[in-house]
Amino acid sequence: MSRKKSKAILIFAGAVLLAILTGAVFYLRQKASQPIRMVCIPKVIDEKNDFWMSLLEGTRMAADEYGVELTIIAGKTENDDQGQIEKIQEAIEMKPDVILLTPTSYTEITDAAKEIKEAGIQLVLVDSMLDEHVEDALVCTDNFEAGMKMGEFLRSILETEPVIGIVAHVEGSSTAMERVEGFRAGLGEYENCIVDTVYGNSDYDKSSEVTRQMLEEHPDINVIVGMNEYSAVGAARAVKDAGLEEQIQMIGFDNSLEEIQYLEENLFQGIVIQKPFNMGYLGVEKAVELLRGEKVSKTVDSGSELITTENMYEMENQKLLFPFLDN
Repeated sequence: MSRKKSKAILIFAGAVLLAILTGAVFYLRQKASQPIRMVCIPKVIDEKNDFWMSLLEGTRMAADEYGVELTIIAGKTENDDQGQIEKIQEAIEMKPDVILLTPTSYTEITDAAKEIKEAGIQLVLVDSMLDEHVEDALVCTDNFEAGMKMGEFLRSILETEPVIGIVAHVEGSSTAMERVEGFRAGLGEYENCIVDTVYGNSDYDKSSEVTRQMLEEHPDINVIVGMNEYSAVGAARAVKDAGLEEQIQMIGFDNSLEEIQYLEENLFQGIVIQKPFNMGYLGVEKAVELLRGEKVSKTVDSGSELITTENMYEMENQKLLFPFLDN
């Protein structure tokens, strides 16, 4: 091969390589300049529920700060497994960069979550987990620890031998299972005093109904514990309607305005509150970090606090109880 021909080949190869590198740089710059596309699928969008509204507010704020293009879709209720599966499939068709998911069920959503990963989409779970670790990251309350706080607090305020009824939210959800398990651990020797556990399906009226039925079957109950906002508020309404405020000690979970009112009235002796705004914000933040290739902890605890009638007016606790007010 002549020198002239070899030189021409080298020049051509160099030009091709330069074109490839230029194209790659252009592609990477263009991709970097495009906003991250994110779909958030909470269990439900319920404007009457302070937990979900606060979580979504944190999600939106983080999306604004990080320049994320955010879409929020959800099923009809917290236990609408089929509805959530359909929303997951809808989200996959949107081809986002990442999906933030709050599973309605510990087991029933796993296969749909696997489809997210098979589609090459990052998956961040928020609030609840699945029975298989298919997610890239999980941001949630340590629900076992939160349940323990409830059990340990109850032990500290018991006035008589307890007869305990639990009003939980959705049977089979990871949050319900972990909170009840933690509560039992926190009770210690009083665990055997639990006489019934009922489920209100994260519905205020249903929670009131199952509480009334539980009291009819176990009229000697003198402690009731509600394991989320729906359960706690529904149980409290049933206790008030029955005129049993003086006979029954109550502990709630989450911090709606109605729950705070019951705490002020001493209907609740204490409530364990999550930090849903932090949860939503951190979910978006960790998703962005993952997409940037940064190292992210597999599980991020968004925290919880025990609020009682004695400490509810402390400044830091007021900020937690009323996160949208200027304290």
